[in-house]
Amino acid sequence: KMDWEVLFDFLKDNAETVVIDEFQNMIQEDANILNIFQSVTDTILKDSPLKLFLLGSSISVMTSRVLDHKSPLYGRKTGYLELKSVSFFDLKEFFPKAGMEELVEIYGFADGVPYYLVRIDRSFWLWLKDEVEKERGFLKDEIDFLMRYEFEDVSTYKLVLEAIAHGKTKLNEIKNYMNVKRTDISPYLRNLIEVGMVKREVPITENVRSRLGRYHISDNFLKFWFRYIYPNVSSIEEGIFDIDIIKGDYNRYLGHIFEDVSKQFLIKERDNIFKFSKIGKWWHKEREIDIVALNESTEEIMFIECKWQDLSAKQVDKILAELKEKSKFVRWNNDTRKEQFAIIAKHIKDKDKLRKKGVLVFDLANF
Repeated sequence: KMDWEVLFDFLKDNAETVVIDEFQNMIQEDANILNIFQSVTDTILKDSPLKLFLLGSSISVMTSRVLDHKSPLYGRKTGYLELKSVSFFDLKEFFPKAGMEELVEIYGFADGVPYYLVRIDRSFWLWLKDEVEKERGFLKDEIDFLMRYEFEDVSTYKLVLEAIAHGKTKLNEIKNYMNVKRTDISPYLRNLIEVGMVKREVPITENVRSRLGRYHISDNFLKFWFRYIYPNVSSIEEGIFDIDIIKGDYNRYLGHIFEDVSKQFLIKERDNIFKFSKIGKWWHKEREIDIVALNESTEEIMFIECKWQDLSAKQVDKILAELKEKSKFVRWNNDTRKEQFAIIAKHIKDKDKLRKKGVLVFDLANF
């Protein structure tokens, strides 16, 4: 058994930095490890310049056991960093030869998670076909592995995520899908939000506590897995899964992914297009606008529709007319606001002509 006191007594004079990865595994093996590290930091490392980094991939364990005020290590950290996924525009660093369309396809699968991105070592569809045909490919078991890291009752959490992946985004819709009308699923949703698997969104013009809140899966890999892998596990295991099942549906799936990519584009180009202070979705009853960006101090507002399609100028005019009609129902400084409208698509024909008419249009060529 490791004698940590002896080890750190040696390291404090012989090392500048110590990094311990997957610290949650040590906690799960020996709960007393936290008390040992408390003693080490309070005594042996008290006046030492040594820097100690504790890394963990289980958000729930690191939050509740290491960072929580009840933890023996509470108050002893000098810094804390939660590593987020890289942005869509960082994918170019991973795939310098890929075009924008393929990058969107990859992002729809891997999000910005380097662990998944570095696995794709050739064209996306060739790699994915080989991966789903592998007898021991990582796709089949990856989510179970991740969820066992975070939760004990994995089956219930998977059912919640499955419901959301099937478009059940309201609390009652999720409960009905799960057939647990008498069960309070709020704690499950709360925990999924805490570990970053689910997010709760409200229309951009609403208060964060609005009853119009909807739940969405945060991570594209989770979305992909529950849409394409989970329902087809049997055929993947039997070696009879056809990649065309994914290919035939993928453009439809990328519609929502492209909304997120477009939002990142607008944030990146904020100084050049529109200096908004808030950006998000808007919906009310049956009406929905993909992105609304607004500036609360200048009372400017921009309504944006996103289409993962190739659009003609005529199609843009039609979408724009519909967008303007929907914008009338957005209650936000209606009498004084200054409005702008924009269309973002995979490809838009005659962009220059449309811009001369005063229409704001962007496509992948602008990204």
